[in-house]
Amino acid sequence: MPNQNKPIANSDLGNKSSSPKILIVDDESDILELLELTLSRMGLEVERAINIYDAKHMLELHHFDLCLTDMRLPDGEGLELVKHIVKFSVDLPVAVITAHGTTENAVAALKAGAFDYLAKPVSLQQLRSLVKSALNLPPLKNKVSSVFEDEGDMLLGESPPMLQLRSMVEKLSRSQAPVYINGESGSGKELAARSIHKNSARHGKPFIPVNCGAIPENLMESEFFGYKKGAFTGADTERGGFFQAADGGTLFLDEVADLPLTMQVKLLRAIQEKRIRKLGSTEEESVDVRIICATHQKLTECIENGEFRQDLYYRLNVIELKMPALREMKGDISLIANAILVQLCEASGRTKCTLSKRALEALIEYDFPGNVRELENILERTLALCSDAEIGENGLQLESFESSPRDTLVAQPETSNIGLPLQDYLDRLEKESIVGALEKTKYNRTAAAKLLGITVRSMRYRIERLGLNDG
Repeated sequence: MPNQNKPIANSDLGNKSSSPKILIVDDESDILELLELTLSRMGLEVERAINIYDAKHMLELHHFDLCLTDMRLPDGEGLELVKHIVKFSVDLPVAVITAHGTTENAVAALKAGAFDYLAKPVSLQQLRSLVKSALNLPPLKNKVSSVFEDEGDMLLGESPPMLQLRSMVEKLSRSQAPVYINGESGSGKELAARSIHKNSARHGKPFIPVNCGAIPENLMESEFFGYKKGAFTGADTERGGFFQAADGGTLFLDEVADLPLTMQVKLLRAIQEKRIRKLGSTEEESVDVRIICATHQKLTECIENGEFRQDLYYRLNVIELKMPALREMKGDISLIANAILVQLCEASGRTKCTLSKRALEALIEYDFPGNVRELENILERTLALCSDAEIGENGLQLESFESSPRDTLVAQPETSNIGLPLQDYLDRLEKESIVGALEKTKYNRTAAAKLLGITVRSMRYRIERLGLNDG
């Protein structure tokens, strides 16, 4: 078993030349002793403060790499100290220690800008993990770059909505708080999640994306938590799930609204306890996972309809990130389109091509109901059909996208349908709509389901019922 108390190597802390210094703020002597002893054994320098006044004074005199504060102090709430540090020492991560069961305080601290929290009684394993993560935070950038280091991150643009989005991504990268990303389909929710992960203390650990709507309900628990050998028929070996794969990193739950209620209960417990149990096991194991979730649906409406648990919503929606629609960033369309075009040309081995002035104007005038994903589809189709070095307006063929996707997929009544029983008539319309969506998305069922406004599970059921799998 590895030594949990061994000093943290400088290479683990961004090659810092001296030992990191930690400020502990608490008025309970036993907690102070426990924290100081644990941190000292990790090779860290520790300073103490017993109240907010002393803590603020020490922050003025010394540079610290991390602050740990209790939420209840003799001269006020730890939340006051969190807000002070966020305002005057933006590069200093601060974590709070809360009494057991007072998750409201922890959530309030995270929303105020705290890096993370620990619940009493303090788990030394979780303390060490938190400290290592906080000390591995990348340095703050002087200015949020308009282009992320990886050209695959298409969070490009200089419009006010995009500048605000990138600023928020930068702030969220310096926290362990759960994030709920809300936005229309195709607006880049997963790219935002990847950017948060890549610029966070977890950047060296896995980023595991999961499409919640694409997992059969009977496989949910085993896919998320893993299973022991012999847990069910066909379980020939032991296997980990998404939580184990993301341990130390980030678990991105896309279309989280599609989770069935039974799975929502298990997910809530895993998030609260930071522990999971494999299917067929009697023992729990600790996991260190940051949750980022997303959906194009309105979770508040799902709660009202009884489709989503309110307690889970409050655990996931600690901080909300709103993705702007492409039509709200008209000034960025040229930049984004040209960047996508460069990537597509490189991927296909094609000589670099450009968009004409009129083609760019046509894209700017277009409404883009499918957002950046639709822009990518338009340009990919254009490159497949147009071999010119400069693509003109006619090459884009935007007229085929002008009507709403659902309008183009709903079949119009035909005289041949007259006299059909109502159910047969409705089945025919449903079948034609599904076939049209599948053809439009090159038989990508997830994309087709989104186009039709239904879940992948519902899509799978309808395909089976209508016999579309046959032949």
